[in-house]
Amino acid sequence: MRISTKGRYGLTIIVELGKKYGEGPLALRKIADEKNLPEAYLEQLIPALRNSGIITSVRGAYGGYKLSKPPAEITAGDVIRLLEGPIQIVDGIDQADVPQKELWNRIGDAIRNVLDTTTIEDLVTSDLSDEPDGYMFYI
Repeated sequence: MRISTKGRYGLTIIVELGKKYGEGPLALRKIADEKNLPEAYLEQLIPALRNSGIITSVRGAYGGYKLSKPPAEITAGDVIRLLEGPIQIVDGIDQADVPQKELWNRIGDAIRNVLDTTTIEDLVTSDLSDEPDGYMFYI
């Protein structure tokens, strides 16, 4: 399984907003500049994040985006599923009758467990949030 740029950058946005939770909105340009990411690409991710209710937007000169609920209530799995779709290791494995089916299912369950038990608060307060390439999941 490989998390695309869409998932990684989306998670980066949410973690950066989590760092500023309770301090007011954060401009997308600031995230893009600090993380050296293309602002135009980040803007494409915002509608999905906003429509899902994970973030809210604030208009005005000091506007931007903020989390709509505490970082402890949002998981990495919430963000990844929203932007990437279902978390699957092998396509069509549920319909397949292969000897490895149980292995693929167990690997998928383990990955889903990590994503679903890792909150944005965990990422904000852990060493993972200081990774130079963002919040990468290598699986």
